[in-house]
Amino acid sequence: MPRQHKRAKRRLRERLKPGVELSNQPDFLLLDVIHLPRDFRASPWKLLAQRLMWAAGLLVFVTILVYVDQGGYNVEHLSLLDAAYYSGVTLTTVGYGDIVPVTEEARLVNLIFITPTRLVFLALLVGATLSVLTDRTRRTYQIQKWRKQLHNHTVVVGYGTKGAGAVAALLADDVPANQIVVIDTNRQALANAEHKGLVSIYGSGTKTDVLKIAGVPHAKSVVVTPSTDDTAVLVTLSVRELAPRANIVASVRESENRHLLQQSGANSVVTSAETAGRMLGLATVTPTVVEMMEDLLSPDAGFSVAERPVREFEVGSNPRHLADIVLAVLRDDEVHRVDTANASSLKPGDRLLYIKHDQEKPAEVSGDEDK
Repeated sequence: MPRQHKRAKRRLRERLKPGVELSNQPDFLLLDVIHLPRDFRASPWKLLAQRLMWAAGLLVFVTILVYVDQGGYNVEHLSLLDAAYYSGVTLTTVGYGDIVPVTEEARLVNLIFITPTRLVFLALLVGATLSVLTDRTRRTYQIQKWRKQLHNHTVVVGYGTKGAGAVAALLADDVPANQIVVIDTNRQALANAEHKGLVSIYGSGTKTDVLKIAGVPHAKSVVVTPSTDDTAVLVTLSVRELAPRANIVASVRESENRHLLQQSGANSVVTSAETAGRMLGLATVTPTVVEMMEDLLSPDAGFSVAERPVREFEVGSNPRHLADIVLAVLRDDEVHRVDTANASSLKPGDRLLYIKHDQEKPAEVSGDEDK
């Protein structure tokens, strides 16, 4: 059986192996695959428009300056059009020579005001052009820098309803947005992720090269939330092979497929259909219980389930006697419910799963009160 299992995994890898390994491609060929969050206010086209407005303002400034001093030029009656014409050919360094300053005052104004303005004008136009032309180079450099610094991050495979909910929970728990990478084949979903400051990868999470680009081998956690259970199994197998030590949390629709995810390497499996069914049943009998459960599962409002280490003065205490509402004790990677014998006395190194309010810190209990 183990030999057949290995052969099946080898056939699966060969079937999923892409024709071209994206992870071996140079960074400039990945601009349509990796999308780093942008500051949309600093897009090159907006910068170009802003700089053109500044250039137009400088042109108007020089035109007024020349028109006020119209007697200092070699034109008998310098009109406003002549002043604008002179300003244009001067700022662009064309300089036809048909209109020139002839008096000392006009030459002094050109030296003090118009010459520096010409330099600023040229810098604006050249800078705007370079900004547009070098956008691909800048993005390539950003991708290269991002890939080098990527480690201990969280990868979310699938940015549907479940994936977006998982990301919302991570952000609510103060996980930085730049430490979350989203993989999906839906461009609109990736655009939504990018608007939230997330790095997005276009591709299938079943492809090894796509997972490599997302930095799965160096990831701390991977959340697997595809739309079908068979895809979840394939993704989990690929992720576990690339990242043997990563914490994999997978979602499965049907409970009978739960063991497949666990055998594929998932550390935790959430059954979405079964959980939803239980919530519907509770809502029929006791709707208020469902409201409380929704409150606990919404980390950005009301109450939420959180985790914290046991404080020094709490060692030896019964968790049910603490000021916080403790649900379970985490000890040696095992969860012990608060009503079990193993959780009757807290030990150093334990961690508590408890209920906290989003606007309140856990109540501190003095050593005297605990005694």
